[in-house]
Amino acid sequence: MIQMRTCLGVVDNSGAKKVSCIKVPTGFKRRYAFIGDIILVSVKQLRTKRKDKSKVKKGEMHKALIIRTKKETRLRTGDSFSFVENSVILLNKQYKTLGTRIFGGMSQIFRKTKFLKICSLSFGLIR
Repeated sequence: MIQMRTCLGVVDNSGAKKVSCIKVPTGFKRRYAFIGDIILVSVKQLRTKRKDKSKVKKGEMHKALIIRTKKETRLRTGDSFSFVENSVILLNKQYKTLGTRIFGGMSQIFRKTKFLKICSLSFGLIR
């Protein structure tokens, strides 16, 4: 469950390391976001290498797709899974990824959404 002011890790090579959630924009008075939701984030910390060549700057606002949460997610089959950290991927205004690589695995839920390209960029898919 991601809500306002939650600190998240960035798992792509866009240049950001830590971001903070500003808004969960979908829905009327919606408070929490889960895996597969798009949120608005602010960049808090950059990666140490190549800060001058980074695609993002500190303090900028971007849209982000949540790919991992600590909160347990249940599938229709009855299985459940959770991750160790809360993680996102940064997106541009056209909902395309800013980075070209995704570090670590992600859920198979994304195979049935419009973010199928993100599955091919990731390291592997987890049940």
